[in-house]
Amino acid sequence: MKFFTEHPASVNETYWQHFVVASSFAIALFGAAFAALVHAFLPACCEKTASLKITELHDRMAHNRQKQNPNNHGTFEAK
Repeated sequence: MKFFTEHPASVNETYWQHFVVASSFAIALFGAAFAALVHAFLPACCEKTASLKITELHDRMAHNRQKQNPNNHGTFEAK
């Protein structure tokens, strides 16, 4: 059970809260990937869609981390 709950607990979420948040990021990333694919075939389309979505997701994640740990200042550590 610890395998499923340790990481969510480390970001102050239950398993299901983490599932919803992570799933929403995955769906957004699929959308960004599709926009990048469209852009690959049609360079005049979706010129900034993927990069704007990535920036939005980064800001959202940094905001969530800052909310959970006010001393973090929105930075991320590679693991």
